[in-house]
Amino acid sequence: MPHFDLVIFDCDGVLVDSESLTVAVYLNTLKRYEIAITERFFFERLVGRSFDQAVVAIRDETGKAPPSDFKEALRVALFDRFERDLKPIKGIENLLQKLTTKICVATSSDPVRAAHSLSTTKLDAYFGPNVFSATMVKHGKPAPDLFLHAAQRLNVKPERCVVIEDSAFGLIAAKSAGMSAWHFTGGSHFEAGYGVDDAIARDASFPDMAALLMAASELKLT
Repeated sequence: MPHFDLVIFDCDGVLVDSESLTVAVYLNTLKRYEIAITERFFFERLVGRSFDQAVVAIRDETGKAPPSDFKEALRVALFDRFERDLKPIKGIENLLQKLTTKICVATSSDPVRAAHSLSTTKLDAYFGPNVFSATMVKHGKPAPDLFLHAAQRLNVKPERCVVIEDSAFGLIAAKSAGMSAWHFTGGSHFEAGYGVDDAIARDASFPDMAALLMAASELKLT
């Protein structure tokens, strides 16, 4: 059985149930700039990516790059929606309370958005300063840089880390980093049509946090 010294959590879609909210805000905000993308495009190309990566993907798809004020407009709209509707993933607090290993967050969201999401859902207390953003590394997911950065900061070897991810890009990044990759599929965006191709490598899949907690207990992470 593997032994892990660090559990690395993605944020959106793993800690907070944000992706279904985000897609609606993204599409509506882009409409202000007469840029149209589909929900399917968002799920296939943007989930798990950083803001800068998303802008490049949107430009490549539509031929139009969102203007410089798009980031702030999107942030304002997202935070407003999150204040009203963002919830933690069901069962995540129970898991976080029982884990005895080191834990951290490694997210494609920028630090301001990550902090807002965690504080809004009151999950920030579990992680303290151990929240790492794609803005801290040269290459975001699916490159391994962010996960390797988190492991280095917490002085844990990659092979002793397990990453909990919902996105294809996150799973690829975890495996590229030499870490175990656990796929969490309990976010509402999976019900809305998001999915990860079976060809994407992962070490285990979990439909809810109860199943993930059971696996963590068997590995003596709690």
